[in-house]
Amino acid sequence: MTKTTVSFAALAALISVVSAQSPVWGQCGGVGWTGPTTCTAGNVCQEYSQYYSQCIPSGQATSVTSASQTSSASGSASTSTAKLHQLAVSKGKLYFGTATDNPELTDTAYDAILDDGTMFGQITPGNSMKWDATEPQQGVFSWTGADQIVNLAKGNGQILRGHNCVWYNQLPSWVSSGSFTAAQLTSIIQNHCSTLVGHYKGQIYSWDVVNEPFNDDGTWRSDVFYNTLGTSYVQIALEAARSADPDAKLYINEYNIEYAGAKATSLLNLVESLKAASVPLDGIGFQSHFIVGEVPTGLQTQLSTFAAQGVEVAITELDIRMTLPSTPALLAQQKTDYTNVIKACAFVEACVGMTIWDWTDKYSWVPSTFSGQGAACPWDENFVRKPAYDGIAIGLGN
Repeated sequence: MTKTTVSFAALAALISVVSAQSPVWGQCGGVGWTGPTTCTAGNVCQEYSQYYSQCIPSGQATSVTSASQTSSASGSASTSTAKLHQLAVSKGKLYFGTATDNPELTDTAYDAILDDGTMFGQITPGNSMKWDATEPQQGVFSWTGADQIVNLAKGNGQILRGHNCVWYNQLPSWVSSGSFTAAQLTSIIQNHCSTLVGHYKGQIYSWDVVNEPFNDDGTWRSDVFYNTLGTSYVQIALEAARSADPDAKLYINEYNIEYAGAKATSLLNLVESLKAASVPLDGIGFQSHFIVGEVPTGLQTQLSTFAAQGVEVAITELDIRMTLPSTPALLAQQKTDYTNVIKACAFVEACVGMTIWDWTDKYSWVPSTFSGQGAACPWDENFVRKPAYDGIAIGLGN
């Protein structure tokens, strides 16, 4: 063997070792992690929790104990050990849950927490049941993404909320740009809702059948459905869903109804008229996308007001965002805000549960939607529980 051959062999061995190491800021451990557990030169594998370890520069490393103490001292970490779904059930609620989405299901550390049925007793698919995902071409249905989340929840024994049948957004162009007669669009809505709901008959607790029908001023949102059918599209969708699965709870889901105002009044009037006409409607979803320090004080009253119409209510898409960077003061206020939202539901018997709109900042929709804002979830980007987690536990009486 020549010296050149030896050199190439040594180089190959070195490349093999390096390629089996995580780079700086890469994951290097945690429950379910199957990737590299060592780091490239100059970095060390820092454990943040049993679910997540990350390669960081050697000079920034701390012991697990001192890292936890530092976080707590600065007001940036949770201290509660309670499991949130267990707490919710102990308070007479049906669930505490979270939204999730298909791309993040390849993250094994994320999955390890998501799959804990004592933490999350309910799952909502963030995007894979929407019209563009399920019927991208007229009459051609695709179930791959939705089935993945349904099967995950079923495997974990978690309740499912279906999201959604009819919404002005995330429509395929054949729907949003179509020129339909009233009869044609009625048939399209009936076929879509009945096929979607029927595909999962007996597997879904509730459906957001109609999503966000109103503008903030209380007027009806202008879209292909309202422009073609007027307000009757709501009844058409609800009746199609009921026929497809008589046992599923049927919801209208809306935001900015958490305080008294024109939008809430319009929705309340719609609920009253639908109930008076015996149109199937079982629940109202309060999305609850809030800003730190701006949680409405009348939320409990609003929940009770809608419940008085003979429907159940739920917090369906909760997150509480802040202007970045986060600070101990903002995190403390966020903790209080989460407590107040959860308490509002806890104190209303007809409020069946609460769903956060994904549980970690790593996969939150907020930063890409609201420039300069984020940190809206109870876990941070490294899956470390924030004070907001304690706020939820307090809201549930822990």
